[in-house]
Amino acid sequence: MPRHIRKGDDVVITSGQFRGKTGTVVKVLTKSDRVIVKGPEIKGVMRTLRPTRINPQGGRIEADRSFHVSNVSPVVDGKPTRVRFVTKPDGSKVRVAARTGKELGVIHGPRKKATRSRK
Repeated sequence: MPRHIRKGDDVVITSGQFRGKTGTVVKVLTKSDRVIVKGPEIKGVMRTLRPTRINPQGGRIEADRSFHVSNVSPVVDGKPTRVRFVTKPDGSKVRVAARTGKELGVIHGPRKKATRSRK
């Protein structure tokens, strides 16, 4: 499945408790189709730590919140947008904002022509 959201993207939450809030993607969890988003408007989730040798105190810490990929959209010029993938004439593939047509980033560089090896 192509990844429309990547690390470092500015995103807006499209559904749920934090709908309309914006933040930045810190990490993409590909196996579970989730992204970890950090932002001033998004409260973290409280996690409980048991006492260990490293952390003898234990206690509660605030961790960054994760959202399913379907519940976030990239933000371009302050508005949420969908993402298209475009292959350029040189063979490089880029992510493009569907609303404005701006490039969001390169997926991979130009492709080399396939050459046959003779034996």
